[in-house]
Amino acid sequence: MTAAAPRIVVLAGGVGGSKFVVGVREAARRRWPDAAGGTRAEITVIANTGDDLWLSGLRLQPDVDSMIYALAGVNDTARGWGRAGESERVATELHAWGAGWPWFTLGDLDLGAHIARTGWLRDGASVTDVVGRLASRWPLGVRLLPMTDAEVDTHVMTDRGRMHFQEWWTRHRAALPAHGFEWPGIAQSAPAPGVSEVLAAADVVLFAPSNPVVSLGPILAVPGISDAVRAAPGVVVGVSPIIDGSPVRGMADACLAAVGLPATADAVGRHYGSRAKGGLLDAWLIAEEDASLAAGLGAEGLRAPVRPLWMRDLDSAAALATAALDAHRRS
Repeated sequence: MTAAAPRIVVLAGGVGGSKFVVGVREAARRRWPDAAGGTRAEITVIANTGDDLWLSGLRLQPDVDSMIYALAGVNDTARGWGRAGESERVATELHAWGAGWPWFTLGDLDLGAHIARTGWLRDGASVTDVVGRLASRWPLGVRLLPMTDAEVDTHVMTDRGRMHFQEWWTRHRAALPAHGFEWPGIAQSAPAPGVSEVLAAADVVLFAPSNPVVSLGPILAVPGISDAVRAAPGVVVGVSPIIDGSPVRGMADACLAAVGLPATADAVGRHYGSRAKGGLLDAWLIAEEDASLAAGLGAEGLRAPVRPLWMRDLDSAAALATAALDAHRRS
């Protein structure tokens, strides 16, 4: 990484990814401050859009919205998703009409974003344009890009048939055994405008501690993005979403089981692989609880610095981001 303020790219999805990106922004503010209280570092987030969906005629982008709300400081930290100070009158009325999904609650403030997004899309704006408009409401301190402008919603194969990821995740809490995941149309998709360019210029690329199957998996499945990560001129560092055999958030273990991987930090690191051997990463941060796994990963060409990974507050999230930014330095 260059001595000057770097160009940082983060691949992220979900609530854990949002917390990490807030930590990256704070770490950059502390190390490379500017006169306005921000940072001289250029931070770009490539957000997962694989869990997007149409519901009641509206286009929803849960991971994009979580990222915007967290960076804007308007997210509901108690629930872990959505806007703070939400009401649910519209959702209650929709359910009274038998519309939507009764197990998928949309807050009134959140619905404002969905209505604006849908209107812009119907008027011909691209997903990239819409994400930019939504993100411009608050001074986020990062550039936010969707992974693709194409619709590549995640479908889950179960014993009860094929269903949208949100039904499996939210309604069934991932309790139905999944046999696989599909993103119809992803093979014909392309990176959103700007994605390939920021990766080609990045001093450091970070994989947030997001679900490796349904958050980062769709991003890396967009044709051209994995190749761009492998070719990135700077260091590529991932942060494990698994600590001591358990997911940090959500039900990532159920997703990993569906693709034949155990829920361990070393298994996920091997899933991404070492760039030196054709994979994606130069370093893979693992938790202190998993220190015994570092040597095995190192023997396979993947450096595994051992660091505290829990993001309990802004300081610990910033410390984790700093550790990821410094992972190219041997300790």
